[in-house]
Amino acid sequence: MGKASVEVKAKFIRGFSDKTRLQILESIKRAEKTVSQIVEELNGNQSNISQHLACLKGCGIIVSRQEGKFIYYSLRNEQIAQLLDMMEAVFTQVEEEVAACEKNDELDCCSNR
Repeated sequence: MGKASVEVKAKFIRGFSDKTRLQILESIKRAEKTVSQIVEELNGNQSNISQHLACLKGCGIIVSRQEGKFIYYSLRNEQIAQLLDMMEAVFTQVEEEVAACEKNDELDCCSNR
């Protein structure tokens, strides 16, 4: 695997590495929603949610479609939903280790640079 390919994969994976983006993905995992619906469900700030939606869209994780004055957001495909389900399954197995890991904080290995 070439360096560029690894960098692009890392960029894609960083799309999943933010609490708000994960909440958005869970919100739209089973049904498309508008920004307003997502903001209401997450009790968030529209500007902040819109920025995260732009990030997710830029990473190819979600897509949007316009219907009248509304823009609907959904996962790109079923494989993204399966990936989220798989991440949840793996996470339940490693949750305690992740919570106890101080290396993540020291190395800042999970930051969104």
